[in-house]
Amino acid sequence: MTTEVEVDRSRCVASGNRVAIAPTVFDQSEDDGTVPLLDATPPEHERERVREASLVCPAAAIVLHEHTSARRE
Repeated sequence: MTTEVEVDRSRCVASGNRVAIAPTVFDQSEDDGTVPLLDATPPEHERERVREASLVCPAAAIVLHEHTSARRE
């Protein structure tokens, strides 16, 4: 399974929660505090942290798309 992260910067309220939870995936802009995305397809070991960051985002600016790989025969 692959997780793709999408951030709607226009909704972001710069709370900073996501950086504390998943610092290898999210950053915080020094200019306006919004969220630069460092890794749109984080590795599997980061998936739970990314999911938690999306859940605690007060503006619901982080959207996760989970894709399963179709098995080829």
